[in-house]
Amino acid sequence: MPEAPLHAAAPATGHAPAYAAAHGIAAHAHQFDDPGQQHEAGNLGMWVFLATEVMFFGGLFAGYSVYRSLYLTAFEAGSRLLDVRLGAANTAVLIGSSLTMALAVRSAQLGRRKALVLFLLLTMVLGSVFLGVKGYEYYHKFENHLVPGIDFIYDQPNAPQVELFLCFYFFMTALHAVHMIIGIGILGTLAFMGWRGRFSPGYYSPVEVSGLYWHFVDIVWIFLFPLLYLIGGRY
Repeated sequence: MPEAPLHAAAPATGHAPAYAAAHGIAAHAHQFDDPGQQHEAGNLGMWVFLATEVMFFGGLFAGYSVYRSLYLTAFEAGSRLLDVRLGAANTAVLIGSSLTMALAVRSAQLGRRKALVLFLLLTMVLGSVFLGVKGYEYYHKFENHLVPGIDFIYDQPNAPQVELFLCFYFFMTALHAVHMIIGIGILGTLAFMGWRGRFSPGYYSPVEVSGLYWHFVDIVWIFLFPLLYLIGGRY
């Protein structure tokens, strides 16, 4: 009897990748010709999704740029209401999380299960630290009546335009925070799957594409930090 192809050894169910990881083989779903095609399709899908995210955030950045050019003095004054030290600290935290995420992907590629789980958990911790710092910033703004709305208080010139700047600040950073929360949830799922041995050198695509998403979220903050915290000659 002729020997069956390697990928046919895995059960013909949705658990084929788990079976493959447990037995050190490279499985692929039935709609793909081989594991390489499945891997490329997963990466392509994530890049297409990230392209839509770029367009989404790009619209916000474009709107911000237009109003900043119209009300530069007010936007500079609004920027001085932000704590640049906290913004810089959060930037360092996210850069660190990009490093741990990259190490998690590399660990998955090498089949190092414990290292994979460790680096995923570290990435989650750093993401949670970022959200905690951002929550503290929001709380401080609420205490000082600097949240746009009926309770907004600002007794300096150009108050409506400063309020507009803070509208951009809250909307853009809150939207970024939502993406962070989603990312932490995804990493938690991956950590559980990694602990159960669901990944191997032959099957690690979910970790890799999730890493692309995490790095994108970090890059968005790299743009938000100078646009919101460092305008008007602040350094």
